[in-house]
Amino acid sequence: MLVNGLIFNIYLNNMKISKVKKYKFLKNISKYSFVFILAFTLIFPMIFVNTANSDYAIETEIENPLGDSGADDLPTFIEKAIDIVLTIGIPIVVLAIIYSGFLFIQAQGNPEKLKTAKKTLLFTIIGATLLLGSYVIANAIGNTVDEIKSSS
Repeated sequence: MLVNGLIFNIYLNNMKISKVKKYKFLKNISKYSFVFILAFTLIFPMIFVNTANSDYAIETEIENPLGDSGADDLPTFIEKAIDIVLTIGIPIVVLAIIYSGFLFIQAQGNPEKLKTAKKTLLFTIIGATLLLGSYVIANAIGNTVDEIKSSS
């Protein structure tokens, strides 16, 4: 019995050592791969330095990632982003309120389940307030900026 315990301890110690070596190996790989990536990003652009003066000049153009959505400036982009969030968020809030009502019905007087249902309803109301509050604040700031632009 003592021999079996001794063999088991030796086996466990070897597994611990192999795990340490394994993590050390992964740590070295991540360290050296970072060095390789850093060196590659610094050296790679220098390969194309000589092509700038030749006939192989590279021309690039940055396109608007939003396409032709009409969001050419930051306030319009923010307005469109908030509209998208509201379009998705309001149905989610309605479903969350229905779910919290279902939790109230399912609780049937059980204090733990009632506590969970109240917490769910509270967090749903807080989320809805944040969602609609962001819309109100964004519109107020946008209208203020438009009013300042028109008066100057």
